[in-house]
Formats: sequence, C-alpha cells, structure tokens
Amino acid sequence: MNMKKRNLCLAVVPLMLLISCGSSVEQSAPVETPTVAIVPAVKNDSTPTVVNTRSAMTMPEVPILCYHQIREWKGNESRGVKDMVVPPASFKSQMQLLADSGYQTVLPDDVYAYLTMGKPLPPKPVMLTFDDSDRDQYTIAAPELKRLGFKGVFFVMTVSLGRSIYMSKEEVKTLSDEGHVIAAHTWDHQNVKKYKDGDWDKQIAKPVKQLEEITGKPVEYFAYPFGAWNKAAIPELKKYNVKAAFQLSTPRDSTEPLYTIRRMIVPGDWSAPTMYRVMKRTFKG
Repeated sequence: MNMKKRNLCLAVVPLMLLISCGSSVEQSAPVETPTVAIVPAVKNDSTPTVVNTRSAMTMPEVPILCYHQIREWKGNESRGVKDMVVPPASFKSQMQLLADSGYQTVLPDDVYAYLTMGKPLPPKPVMLTFDDSDRDQYTIAAPELKRLGFKGVFFVMTVSLGRSIYMSKEEVKTLSDEGHVIAAHTWDHQNVKKYKDGDWDKQIAKPVKQLEEITGKPVEYFAYPFGAWNKAAIPELKKYNVKAAFQLSTPRDSTEPLYTIRRMIVPGDWSAPTMYRVMKRTFKG
C-alpha cells in the first residue's frame, strides 16, 4: 500500500468509530426513520432538545409496582379477586423491605425525563402505582408511604369518585397536595381496544379535565384498564396530550416505548421477599 492510500485509511477509521459509538440503534435493527419527540431542554434555553424516543428501549427499565386494593381478604372471594387484594400487613412489609434495601420512589415526570433526556434517577428507583381509586389506598397505603418518605401514583377511575368503597374528590385532592401524582385511568374502566370515536372524549378527555379541576394540576399520564393496549390507542392518547402511558406485563412497543411502559402487579399472597425477588427478576438492569 503506498503512503497516500495508507494515510487515507487512517483518516477514515476514526470517523467510522465515531459514527458507530454515536449510534443507539442495534446492528440487527431495521433501517427506518426514527421516532422523535420534542421536549424542553434541561437548561434555561429557548431551543428545544430533539430526542430519539426509541432509545428508551435500550435503557434499563425502572421497577414499577401496581397495587389495587389494600385490605384483608374476605372468605367468600374468588382466587382471582384475592390476587388483586393485598392484606395491609403484607403491603407494609413490602414497603419496609424496599426502604430497608435503599430504594427511593420516583414519579412519572422523573421516569419521563430519564427515558427522553437521560436525566439520572436515584441508584435504586422504584415507582409505586395504585389503580381504580379504592379508599383503602388513601386510608392504608398513603399513611404507610408517608411514614417511609415515599410518594405514589394514583390512577383514578372517575366514575367511582365519592361512591361507597372509593375515594372522594376531597381525598384525591389531599393526595395531590401531599406530593403524590394523580393520573387518569378512564371514566369507567373500559378496555381501550374497544373504543369507538366518541369513546375517547368520554374515557380520556372528560376524566382528565375533572381530575385537573380537582387537583389544580395538569394530568398528563394514563394507565390502561386491565393493562390492555393496542397501536391504535397511542395516537388517540397523544391527541389528548398524554405524555406517557402505563400497561402491565406485555412487551413494550419498540417504536412507542413511552406509551407502553411496563408495570408488575403484586398478587395478594406474595410475601415481601417474594415481591422483591420477582421485581428484581422482572426489571433487569
């Protein structure tokens, strides 16, 4: 090889390495136009930061636990119901184990900033979420979170507000005032896969508006009823300014990871060590 050609090769190699290291797309991924989101810059700057949201697929998942009812089991309840009912003593021991293990709670804005801008999270982050607005979340779960310095996310089903075993508007407002996040969980828990055109206003827009009127704060996050979602739901959620949506355990969508963030239901008969072990196995990295 003559000297001129050798110098040309040496110049090209660093450039190829630079391009390779700057790419977040795996080698096996198909070549396509990346999905992007425009989000505010971290610094005080009028120029927005353009972020490749698909890069969220390469980042370690944040452990997110999902609870429903926190109460004692009743003798006549089915196994399926008991899977959604965590006895208070079990819940408290699970929260204590998280605290003793050095976990710190994070909220949806923290996770959103982590996935879109790479904003650092605590060394051991965990998000605690509560679905369906049961009053025991207010009377039992919230005081336990307060004792440990934890904050939670309450996905509220607005049709139930003020009814028998559910939270009142005043209780939802109190949770918000205490630093917990109030988020949307539809009006009456209908599966989004079955929505027709008019259902989106009823199930998303109106509940969000009601919760914003109750809390005096923006409501920007959503949990799918039953954890069920489909691709058609995502553009509809974006129309109503939902920043991110939470499902349960199905695989994330590789092009819309912000709208398919995974959570893990904690069954009622899990001990604290079982919950901890499964959480660590489910959310690797």
